[in-house]
Amino acid sequence: MSKVFAIANQKGGVGKTTTSINLGASLAVLEKRILLIDADPQANCTSGLGFELRNIEKSIYDCLTDDVEPKDVILKTSTDGLDLIPSHIDLVGAEIELLNQDQREYRMKSFLAKVQNDYDYIMIDCSPSLGLLTVNALTAADAVIIPVQCEYFALEGLGKLLNTVKMIQARLNPQLQIEGFLLTMYDSRLRLSNQVVEEVRQHFQDMVFKTLILRNIRLSEAPSFGKPVIQYDAASNGAINYLNLAKEILEKDAKLSA
Repeated sequence: MSKVFAIANQKGGVGKTTTSINLGASLAVLEKRILLIDADPQANCTSGLGFELRNIEKSIYDCLTDDVEPKDVILKTSTDGLDLIPSHIDLVGAEIELLNQDQREYRMKSFLAKVQNDYDYIMIDCSPSLGLLTVNALTAADAVIIPVQCEYFALEGLGKLLNTVKMIQARLNPQLQIEGFLLTMYDSRLRLSNQVVEEVRQHFQDMVFKTLILRNIRLSEAPSFGKPVIQYDAASNGAINYLNLAKEILEKDAKLSA
């Protein structure tokens, strides 16, 4: 039975897709079976793994709206052990189409149940909103990873996200946990970066991952080559950071199951 992570923050540009791709690839390199779900209509996770969007025949949209079997949608990526349920621009309309469906908040949970035994971890790359797609992801997830960029407005909007998590816990998914806050785009030379790290750690304490994701050129370049950074440049800071994050998550899980 896999553990399901939603990678969520309604702010755009905080590193959700970068984290989904590179944490997924790092866990795969550590010999875990990973399924990535691109639940964002922008489909950056899909293109960032080297898939041409115009060639995508079936996507998460079909699983959510037409009960297409997830096994018929899953694509193998260039990283061994890392599979993908791709996104599509059609997903923009999914929220409206789901509005009148029964159990609309549980659509993702029900199709994931069909593949949950095939993977160690399932990761859902959420869209930058708190709409029905993100609610579906949080309802399907065991835990949420919240990327927070080390910039001026870092904490702005986090209250809204945490309220959504509380609402999901109360009404739809009592088992949902916060896996951790992940500090991204960190630049040790900037006083502001260090202030944000201090503020987030003070505020959320043990809920903040020890691993920091440094601002890194190779990490930014990798998606344009359709590769996770660990394949693009394994010696880069970005690759090392995400490998450390993967190890931190595995260690935490090992302690919990001990």
